[in-house]
Amino acid sequence: MLIDPHQLNQNLERLEEIERASLRLVVQALYDYRDMAQKIFRAENDQVADIGEDVTREALDRLGMSRIDQRLFGKMDYKRACYLFHPDYAVKQALFVDSKAEDVRGRSTATLQISQISMTVRQMRSRVAVEEPGRLPLVVELHGSTYLTTTIFVKYNYRDVQGMRDLVDITVAALPNGMLQQRYNPTDLDTIWLAGRNAPSLKEEFRVRLSFARLQTKASWRVQRIPMPPGEVSWAG
Repeated sequence: MLIDPHQLNQNLERLEEIERASLRLVVQALYDYRDMAQKIFRAENDQVADIGEDVTREALDRLGMSRIDQRLFGKMDYKRACYLFHPDYAVKQALFVDSKAEDVRGRSTATLQISQISMTVRQMRSRVAVEEPGRLPLVVELHGSTYLTTTIFVKYNYRDVQGMRDLVDITVAALPNGMLQQRYNPTDLDTIWLAGRNAPSLKEEFRVRLSFARLQTKASWRVQRIPMPPGEVSWAG
C-alpha cells in the first residue's frame, strides 16, 4: 500500500528510514562501480564535474531501480521518479542525486545551490543571521501524483599525480528532507551549513557549503565514505 508523502511529517522516523535506504542504494551502486570510476578519472581529460556526473549516472543505471514513467525537473545530475519498497509500505519517490568533484583537500564540504535543497538554510554569515528557503519542494506533485523528495550528494575526492587525476575516495551524503528541519537545522547557530562560495556584492546566486562533519554529528549514517580498491566500505552508523 502506498503511503502519502505529505503524512511523513507526522512520522519522522519513517522518513529517516526511507532516506537511509535510499542512501544505501546509492552507496552500493558506487561501491560496485568504484574500480571503473577510478579508471575513468585517470583516463579522462574532461572537466572533473562532467566526469563525476557521468560516473554517477553510469553507476546508478548499471545497478538499476524501479522506475515510474514521469519526468522530473531540477538542477541535479540524476533525476528519477521511482518506487521505494519496504516490507511494511511503499512510497513514490523523486530521487535527486548530484555529483561534485574536487581536490581531496576540499573533502570536508560540498558546495550546493539553494535550488538543490528542500530545507531552509539557517546560518550566520558575517555575524548576521541568514534564513534562505530551499527551492526544492518537500513533496513533488505532478499530474495528480505525489513523490517524496530525496536528495543525495556524491563527492569525488581526487588528487593530481603527474598530470593524472587519482581518485582517492568517494563521499556520499543524504541531505535531510525539509520536514526534518527541526532535527538538523533548527536555528542559525544549530546548523549543518558553512558559508557558501558566492559573492553577494557580485549578485551571485546564493550557495552554501554542507559540512559533512556537522551532518555526521546529527546522524553518523548520513555521510558514508567509499575507499578505492582494495579497501572495504564500513557502513557508518
